[in-house]
Amino acid sequence: MSLKSSNKVDTNVWELEVSVDGDTFKDAVTKAYLKQRKNITIPGFRKGKAPRAFIEKYYGEGVFYEDALEAIYPDAVASAIEEAKLEPVDTPYDLEIPEMGNDGVTMKFKVTVKPEVELGEYKGLKATKKSTKVTADEVKAELARMQEQNSTVSDVDDRAVKKNDIVVIDFEGFVDGKAFDGGKAEKYELTIGSNQFIPGFEDQIIGHKIGDKFDVNVKFPEDYQADLASKDAVFKIKLHGIKVKEVPALDDEFAKDVSEFDTLDELKKDIKKQLEKRKNDDAENELHNTLLEEVAKGIKAEIPEAMIEKTIDDDVNEYSYRLQSQGLKLETYLKYTGMDMKGFREGFKERAETQVRLNLALEKIIEKEKIEVTEEDIEAEYKKYADAYNMDIDTIKKAVSAESLKPELASRKAIDLIVDSAVVTEEKAAK
Repeated sequence: MSLKSSNKVDTNVWELEVSVDGDTFKDAVTKAYLKQRKNITIPGFRKGKAPRAFIEKYYGEGVFYEDALEAIYPDAVASAIEEAKLEPVDTPYDLEIPEMGNDGVTMKFKVTVKPEVELGEYKGLKATKKSTKVTADEVKAELARMQEQNSTVSDVDDRAVKKNDIVVIDFEGFVDGKAFDGGKAEKYELTIGSNQFIPGFEDQIIGHKIGDKFDVNVKFPEDYQADLASKDAVFKIKLHGIKVKEVPALDDEFAKDVSEFDTLDELKKDIKKQLEKRKNDDAENELHNTLLEEVAKGIKAEIPEAMIEKTIDDDVNEYSYRLQSQGLKLETYLKYTGMDMKGFREGFKERAETQVRLNLALEKIIEKEKIEVTEEDIEAEYKKYADAYNMDIDTIKKAVSAESLKPELASRKAIDLIVDSAVVTEEKAAK
């Protein structure tokens, strides 16, 4: 097999002509015959017993050519692309066969390749990092969340409903004497004062006791769903139970119960430290994303649609896999959300284009800056895998080749170059 010609015929499109010698093609034809003969019937012969010469005479000399071509096509195309030093981004297309016979095969096909890329600015980019200062209110809010998480609920049966109680009720709503859809529930838990229901509903439960049956009269708001908006309604209520949520006091005992610390002050200091780390991690991620998006936007390249579509394919497959892990098929999800696949894919397009542009930019930076991945880099990555999965490092090496790690490690180095060279200012904390 040999490359006869390689010509650029359009933006990011090359046409290759490759020849396959006669001996190689004849060998492929023979293999096709041996594979197919058991299924061939010729008058005067039992099925599968006809000699090759009789088969070719009966069906034509080229009876096995198509199967032979199918067998040699992948290697012929791969070797031609490699010899032409091209990086395809999609499968070859527009296949033509000008010649095919005992003297061999000549093939022509087109292939879409990665675009030529002109980098924009990627060093010394200016960016602002969000403030990582933690306020007293944020610490207070985290403590409140921990209180809520460690609260207890107990039943009450010796008094009437009060604000902040949790009530267990049956209810059914009626408008003009007729029950309406969605207006009925049994053993529903409702916190009085949560404003979960329409105005006036919760207040009218206050003062009632377990076992009471009563009506709640309300008026639906003007901006409610059209068939109920501004209408008067009556809800038939039965009160089954009353519960009280008890929130633990914020003191040293609380700190001991929920953490390894002995005092509330120590817990507060640790919460502040953890919040600062979280905010710093978030700010760093946002800063990195901002810088990388700027680099992606800055390149000049005519990007083939195939590259964007391939990235969308990957994103859709990943999304589908996540849904499946939750027991839901993508087709079912689309049905529930009222979307079709075309609209669903469109939602990934902007992100996919940015990702493609960034990948092209990083590849160009790696080339321009002569970034190399060392043996030490690879060993460190293997160790990271081994530690993360608690596996022997030799087992990791058998599963993951060093060559497969190099592109990702080189990209990380390019990203580090972008981030480390950036001129970053810290955002001032709000007063």
